[in-house]
Amino acid sequence: MVAEKVFTQLRRGTLEFCVLALLQGEERYGFELVKALGEVDGLVTTEGTIYPLLARLRREGLVETTWRESGSGPPRRYYQSTTEGRRALAAFTADWERFRNSVDTVLGRGRQG
Repeated sequence: MVAEKVFTQLRRGTLEFCVLALLQGEERYGFELVKALGEVDGLVTTEGTIYPLLARLRREGLVETTWRESGSGPPRRYYQSTTEGRRALAAFTADWERFRNSVDTVLGRGRQG
């Protein structure tokens, strides 16, 4: 289905910024991010997607990590956004608003004509 392919591509293109948004002001470990994204319609994802994404964000300097002991298993790696990660999210947010408004304008014209 064409709509599902489009939705999948949109999700892929925005997922890293959704993760950065979830890390604003609070540390989280990987599975917490999977659960938080799963609670939002359309953003359901898996650990197999999130952990490679987090590793890339770490390599790019957008997140940093700390290890903490867990009361229910092995130590967990907690992620938090860096200053550069917050800047990237702010830039994306501005671009997203401009892009969304442009698409809404075109779609609105399509309905009127």
